[in-house]
Amino acid sequence: MLPIEKLETLTRRFDELQELLCAPVVLSDPPRLRKLNKERVDIEPLVIGFAKLRLLERTMADDRAAFADPELRELAELELAEHAAEHAKIEAELEVLLLPTDPNDERNTVLEIRAGTGGEEAALFAADLFRMLSRYAETRGWKLEVLSRSDAAAGGFKEIIALCSGERVYSHLRFEAGVHRVQRVPATEAQGRIHTSTATVAVLPEAEDVEVEIDEQDLEISIAASGGPGGQGVNTTNSAVQIRHKPTGLIVKCQDERSQHKNKARALKVLKSRLLNLERTKQEEAVTAERRGMVGSGERSEKIRTYNFPQNRVTDHRINLTLHQLDRVMQGELDELLGALRANWQEALIRQANVGPLGA
Repeated sequence: MLPIEKLETLTRRFDELQELLCAPVVLSDPPRLRKLNKERVDIEPLVIGFAKLRLLERTMADDRAAFADPELRELAELELAEHAAEHAKIEAELEVLLLPTDPNDERNTVLEIRAGTGGEEAALFAADLFRMLSRYAETRGWKLEVLSRSDAAAGGFKEIIALCSGERVYSHLRFEAGVHRVQRVPATEAQGRIHTSTATVAVLPEAEDVEVEIDEQDLEISIAASGGPGGQGVNTTNSAVQIRHKPTGLIVKCQDERSQHKNKARALKVLKSRLLNLERTKQEEAVTAERRGMVGSGERSEKIRTYNFPQNRVTDHRINLTLHQLDRVMQGELDELLGALRANWQEALIRQANVGPLGA
């Protein structure tokens, strides 16, 4: 059932905001103007949807009243069925809009992709996943900045870490976290046998300085010459920075920049995101098993998706969705996959909300 009282309150607040945004005292105060306008934009879809719902309910009441007239009854029944279907659709949309938002949805995101089991093929697959997500980022107008990378000898990446910036990045990429499995014939396979390899993807909301405070005494910082193919300018200076967070044992190394200071800043950015994610995981462990299963525990050990190249098939095991368009998915066409995952997640949230509190 929709919370009608809450929707009515939001409608009154929307009208109030409309008046406030025209008031000279607000127009002369840019910070307050931005804050009130954001609030108005956030609740506007709910208010518009609720107004449509009320209008439909009045129309449906007229349809029912027309049942008393034998000449109008058949037409009224047809119209009522159409209006009832539209009413149900709007109700479902409002249920989604009323879901509590994740404060991380608007954040930039640190992507960490690592080769898993499978040796050289796993490193090549890690590079394929990075290209796939890079192309998806391009389609959405996001910026992708490589923070750190470790190349494999035969090609691909042992590990690559990048910062993805743009509108609602975490909201879209959160469902990519987990173990990705590939089934294909490696280029080095002479007998045409299919090999299975894995790569892991971590999706971490970028931490803000005010959220994660790091005591300098808890850091062990070491400087070295950057690794990589010989002859590169980056090798000529001691610019690589490795930071170890002693309380947690987390280690971050950045070496892509010639500047030691830039590498240190990047390493701290990654470390803060990992610490924030670690704290979020601890908090999730405190809630019920049902909620953990719904939003994910943050663990990377569970296989989430299989990419089968011989059959041009991709299967997401979390929602049992199979698409025979792997070639398009690897080009960054992820909207169908991610849209289905988001819809499934929203449905789970709605079911949970209808049976009780979601938990802390």
